[in-house]
Amino acid sequence: MNQKITHCRCNVWVLIFIVILLGSTSIWHSGDTVRQLTSREAGSLEPEVRIALPQNKHGSGDTCLSIPEQDRFDCYPERDRVVTRKLCEQRGCCFAQDINDSSGVPWCFYPPNFPSYILGNRTPTELGEVGELTRKNKTYYPRDILKLQLNVMFETDHRLHIKINDSSNPRYEVPIEVPRAAKKATSPLYTVEYSEDPFGIVVRRRSTGTVLLNTTVAPLFFADQFLQISTSLPSAYLYGLGEHRAAFLHSVQWNTLTFWARDTPPQESINLYGVHPFYLSLEPDGKSHGVFLLNSNAMDVALQPTPALTWRTIGGILDFYIFMGPDPNSVIQQYLEVIGLPSMVSAWGLGFHLCRWGYESSNATWEVVKQMRKAGMPQDAQWNDIDYMTGYRDFTFDPKNFASLPQLVADLHSHGQQYVMILDPGISSSQPPGSYWPYDEGLKQEVFITDTSGSPLIGKVWPGLTAFPDFTNPDTHQWWFENLLQFHKAVPFDGLWIDMNEPSNFVEGSESGCPSNELENPPFVPGVLGGRLRSKTICASVKQKISTHYNVHSLYGLMEAKASASALMKIRKKRPFVISRSTFPSQGKYSGHWLGDNRSQWKDMYFSIPGILNFNMFGIPLVGADVCGFSGSTTEEMCVRWMQLGAFYPFSRNHNSLNEKAQDPTAFSESAQAAMKRALLTRYSLLPFLYTLFHHSHIWGETVARALLFEFPEDRNTYSIDRQFLWGRSLLITPVLEPGASSVTAYFPRGVWYDFYTGSPLVSTGEFIKLPAPLDTINLHLREGEIIVTQEPATTTWVSSGNPLHLLVALSQNTSAKGCLFWDDGESLDTYERNNYTYVEFTTDKNQLTSKLLHVNVEATYIKVDTVSVFGVNFQPSKVIVNGSPVPFSHSSNQVLIVDKLHLPLEKEFYISWW
Repeated sequence: MNQKITHCRCNVWVLIFIVILLGSTSIWHSGDTVRQLTSREAGSLEPEVRIALPQNKHGSGDTCLSIPEQDRFDCYPERDRVVTRKLCEQRGCCFAQDINDSSGVPWCFYPPNFPSYILGNRTPTELGEVGELTRKNKTYYPRDILKLQLNVMFETDHRLHIKINDSSNPRYEVPIEVPRAAKKATSPLYTVEYSEDPFGIVVRRRSTGTVLLNTTVAPLFFADQFLQISTSLPSAYLYGLGEHRAAFLHSVQWNTLTFWARDTPPQESINLYGVHPFYLSLEPDGKSHGVFLLNSNAMDVALQPTPALTWRTIGGILDFYIFMGPDPNSVIQQYLEVIGLPSMVSAWGLGFHLCRWGYESSNATWEVVKQMRKAGMPQDAQWNDIDYMTGYRDFTFDPKNFASLPQLVADLHSHGQQYVMILDPGISSSQPPGSYWPYDEGLKQEVFITDTSGSPLIGKVWPGLTAFPDFTNPDTHQWWFENLLQFHKAVPFDGLWIDMNEPSNFVEGSESGCPSNELENPPFVPGVLGGRLRSKTICASVKQKISTHYNVHSLYGLMEAKASASALMKIRKKRPFVISRSTFPSQGKYSGHWLGDNRSQWKDMYFSIPGILNFNMFGIPLVGADVCGFSGSTTEEMCVRWMQLGAFYPFSRNHNSLNEKAQDPTAFSESAQAAMKRALLTRYSLLPFLYTLFHHSHIWGETVARALLFEFPEDRNTYSIDRQFLWGRSLLITPVLEPGASSVTAYFPRGVWYDFYTGSPLVSTGEFIKLPAPLDTINLHLREGEIIVTQEPATTTWVSSGNPLHLLVALSQNTSAKGCLFWDDGESLDTYERNNYTYVEFTTDKNQLTSKLLHVNVEATYIKVDTVSVFGVNFQPSKVIVNGSPVPFSHSSNQVLIVDKLHLPLEKEFYISWW
């Protein structure tokens, strides 16, 4: 069955382009062009494995011109030169120049017969099969790897794993933990087909035949420093691929996204702080799937209107995971099964945080805290930026301007509040020997990244000349812990804010420059900001413990977060709280993320919503933007609207820059303060619900902030909505994102939506509706069929946690609803894993609300359910019964039933009936 195919290679490419042009979901005709392989048993059901043979048809000299523009795959992706016919044809590619076309159509593109790899010697394995890929012709990039191994693993029914690697020599692979399948999937949701010559792989959804992955659309490249593979997409609806500043729905109109961690204020069309090579794609029938490339080297991902996608990376291997969904929520859960589930956040981490660069003293910081208390403004954590340090040096505090910092922290703790401090990875290297322990001890323990001479690489960051810890070295984690422990004895901080960890460097490479070699000057450089890999960071060629910086650069923030979380757990014996700027897949296990150095502009407020939605997809649900903007000065109106939106970021922090007007809530007028306070108190009332969402994220991989399309994938109107979002599946948040607005247009998917504040119903057929939006209000709506738990709010989560609970029941049109509550002490490690928690399910059916205890611990004995509000009771009840006894109640004209003064212990089951 593995005999060599002798048909002309070009015809597979011609056929693919014709099929795509016609919009067909079938890649090959049945009959002679596809042969069914011999079945190999894998339990009850074998994944279909087919070979696609080229049709017996020859190309012509006009083949290049016959390729439609949208199907042209770029043969000359270099951005540092303008491609000419001569340059293009030297690569053996087609050239079609259109100087009037600014859309991005490539002038130089692959012909159908461009040489690629040939698949042969396929052999079954315990998980799937392996094959040999061979290339006869070298490409235009140096050091082609002419013999590769293809390994296709049917790991679970919903997860397919495909690896393409050098068959002879080991190559760098990303050092994060991934699951190892023990046996082959028995009922996979996918089928796999192959083209042998030229090599290509096609993955289909078994139930519909929809093609999810089709790499036959363009040739495969696998040189030492240039790896490229392309695939068609089932639709133009594509999400993920971070970190970039863009709409939630990516444009596939010749749009190239670059991946390489970079310190730069967020702006469109450049690579930003983190790297997340994962996408979610919608299929024509509303089903969805995801694809993850486990690769940390610099890369471009090129999108084009075929629709198609090209992965283009400069190192490592091609290591793909395909997740079958079939809905967006399950795609993300399957992705997190591979990269790891987020850690459980401390309850105080969900409160309101306040910071600025430029408090200038601990007393000034303290005064802001006192003003917040005086105004009755909720606040759980006070932060300091780098101005608390002596000379911007880590693990120090200014003995003059911040002399009272330990007393400030003690005062915060006495009020149930927390303290978070910033740390940058760059360690000052210019202090007199013996005067700065972090550097002196780091030299002794050899924890710093070294240059080619073996000396610490010296760059420049805030403290001046700096060395950079190598967090891929386990010894560095111990050194980091020792420094934190020593500082914690002086200033007992509660959380860490790790910044500048791309890593950022104010000089290019190092103080002494970088070597001139193939790692500093690779044959192809993705579209990184600055044009060089070392731009605003350290030399790519320096060696770290596990590999060169060329390979592990974008892991720096992940490795620092891992060290920081571990140190905090050892020091505080509680859940760690870490917020990191640079991120990589699996980071949610160790830290949250803020969206970086944004600006006080309305468009930055808008872009924060796609940002938080993306990072929830990436497994980092604890995410938010700097509320009111970091750089530039906000206006009162903007800050009120942003505080309203920020009250619904999973991570809510107001942060401001040096030399800008103060923007903490108490800096504004009484009316503005009242609006901000209302928004924050609403957040605090919702903390039991939010905390439960984070529990579900921790144990199941669910998103906390959620795009509407995740809940309504059958509704095409939701596919591009990113000016609204959901908390979980229940609460719809519609902020105002424009100045001078007194109304906002919201989209409501089909069904009943209840006003959060009043309980009044809104019945939608799936339509955009204009809502009043006075300056003191953010529109919130509860989805029918949901029960959420709220709480009497206070100014800290610690005080709030003892207050009575309130159930909001949003009846569906068939008068049912359901919800749940996770409850523990809010800070201990592994409460779920150690069975030290309470979990209650609430259901409503046939005019009766019932609580069911699935698990209970002592924390439930400290709290009571005091009030129940049922939205959508469309008749006047004559009686309400609680655990067999009649109680007083009220029923309003907007169909809201309220039963209060219940004092029901959470640790005991109860029922409430009305008729």
